[in-house]
Amino acid sequence: MSAEDYLKDITEIKDMMNKSSRFFSLSGLSGILAGIYAILGAIAAYYLVSISGRNYLILDGKTFNYILIDLAIVATLSAVTGIMLSMKKAKSNNESLWNSTSKRLLTAFLVPLVTGGIFIAIKIYNNHYGLTGSLMLIFYGLALVNASKYTIGNVKFLGYVEIVLGLICATMPTYGFWFWVVGFGFMHIIYGSLIYFKHDT
Repeated sequence: MSAEDYLKDITEIKDMMNKSSRFFSLSGLSGILAGIYAILGAIAAYYLVSISGRNYLILDGKTFNYILIDLAIVATLSAVTGIMLSMKKAKSNNESLWNSTSKRLLTAFLVPLVTGGIFIAIKIYNNHYGLTGSLMLIFYGLALVNASKYTIGNVKFLGYVEIVLGLICATMPTYGFWFWVVGFGFMHIIYGSLIYFKHDT
């Protein structure tokens, strides 16, 4: 067997190992749409606050409850869109959406995310909500970095950006809304576009 054949075999083995340890069916389009959902949700939240007659939120007020619903809708739409488009991509790649790799990916993603969500809820319950936007960005970024070892490596760079945005936001909490829009809105659109044109087309 020639050296060229050895290299070919090694490359094939490496590809097989990558496919068995990484989930490649994430859709760039779902990232773009998640960013659009976030921006639309932010516009709705901004409008709700503006018509409330205040430039701040009261935690036991109707506006706050509406914004929670708004956030829930954005999160649900993003999750459903991501699952549906990933299913479509997995089918086209002859891959299973729900396998050991995707389970590890989901676990790695959810542990920091759920932990952060609980921590933020505790902070809000105790009326410490000034850093909510910052904490959302930081924990989401940590979740992406943690999950990146099981999927497309570029995910970790989005995670790093989210973490940095969150840390900067922590120094300027009054601009938390705008950092949230940049992190969850525009960065998703940019990242999703890069993934779409690199891996989906």
